[in-house]
Amino acid sequence: MNFNTARPVILASASPRRKEILSLLGFPFTVLPSHISEDIEMTTGDFGAYARELASRKTAAIAKEYGDHIVIGADTIVVHEGRHYPKPASQEQAKTFLQQLSGKTHIVITGVGVAMGGTLRVFSVETAVTFRELDDVLIDAYVASGDPMDKAGGYGIQTAGALLVEKIDGDYFNVMGLPIAKLTEHLRRLALISLKDGDPFIDY
Repeated sequence: MNFNTARPVILASASPRRKEILSLLGFPFTVLPSHISEDIEMTTGDFGAYARELASRKTAAIAKEYGDHIVIGADTIVVHEGRHYPKPASQEQAKTFLQQLSGKTHIVITGVGVAMGGTLRVFSVETAVTFRELDDVLIDAYVASGDPMDKAGGYGIQTAGALLVEKIDGDYFNVMGLPIAKLTEHLRRLALISLKDGDPFIDY
């Protein structure tokens, strides 16, 4: 499918995974990463709100300079038993993360921001991911590959990290970093994109 866009689109993320997913919509866009700090204190136990706040800040930082564009920003976090699992700071921390998530179900939350013309809307999507029982040999080999180091929770479901996963409940692309179906729904309802052969959705 190919969509028209109401304005030029900016993806406020350096993630190659988000770039790949957004490309599914078939319209051109510019990648302009937002370099705000992700080290934001979480003052409540609402992880969804935390992910939305991160996405909001990333989106707003770019939208401030490009108000005549459609700006899309996102941030993905991993949560297990009330604890946030960020991108690991070291191989040892990556091993610890994977050992703690082994055989357990954790939640992946992606906050997404959409901004244009001074208006910013934010939503989040949650997906439950269950890991297999992981042995230390597999964990060590995966960590040694370097793949976990730039990914929330210490794994990527679209790479060799798929070997760790037993099942998911929810949006696969959300685990990759961008819930494209929900994002498309929002963009269409806001009349920011439309199908080239006509689109029945209206602004709301």
